[in-house]
Amino acid sequence: MNDGIRIRPIGEDDWDAIAALESAAYAGLGLSEGEAALRSRCAVSPGTCFALDVESCLAGYMLTLPYPAFRFPDLERPEPSARPDAPDTRNLHLHDIVVAGRLRRRGLAQRLLRHLTLTARSRGYERISLVSVGDNEGFWSARGFTRHPEVVPPGSYGTQAVYMSKPVRSE
Repeated sequence: MNDGIRIRPIGEDDWDAIAALESAAYAGLGLSEGEAALRSRCAVSPGTCFALDVESCLAGYMLTLPYPAFRFPDLERPEPSARPDAPDTRNLHLHDIVVAGRLRRRGLAQRLLRHLTLTARSRGYERISLVSVGDNEGFWSARGFTRHPEVVPPGSYGTQAVYMSKPVRSE
């Protein structure tokens, strides 16, 4: 079935649009990182970062990278190109997922999440983690993520930040 929706690897020509989508989604929360930081996160694990096309136009993206469980990227600086603390982790951290505002509530984020789960499973990851920001904890809970109250993200993630994770189930 071809419904005009495609999930693909992020390409060099996508970054201006990704930066614009990220700014639109997070600047109002004071959480916009900018293009250099976004690129640095993708560079750690380009095979787990994806662009979402709708009718051949970039409509969203997802940045995920291996990260130790109960830890998360520092929003105040780009990801180091060579992370000395990057152990062989079985945790894949969903750092960022954005769908263009005009296309929300159409199941596109859910498609990205299904793609992420399949990717995580095929690469041997056991958990997917994230930091929920804004007022989105309910969205993530409805998708199987559980809050870890013992892990408190720093203030740079905002006052409503909640660390969450879920197992990657073999189905």
